[in-house]
Amino acid sequence: MAKQTNSESEAIPDDVAAMSFEAAMVELETIVQNLEDGQVDLDASIALYSRGAVLKRHCEAKLNTASEQVEKIVADGTGQAQAVEAADIE
Repeated sequence: MAKQTNSESEAIPDDVAAMSFEAAMVELETIVQNLEDGQVDLDASIALYSRGAVLKRHCEAKLNTASEQVEKIVADGTGQAQAVEAADIE
């Protein structure tokens, strides 16, 4: 079952949802390169663009999650990294 985001039209397919950030970026870069080369017919270009949009959303979601996790880490008085609860951050 595809992972849902804000709306049904923004569903992320299972194959993309299972991808690491790095794997999704490699595929996205390949898509961009193929589209920029201009050697893809119109129908294939539309399909590639759609796939690229899904990969972009997936990468953005992964980056947002990582950013939130990093924001929860602070250094204590001895310089050691410590995870804190979201309520303690304010």
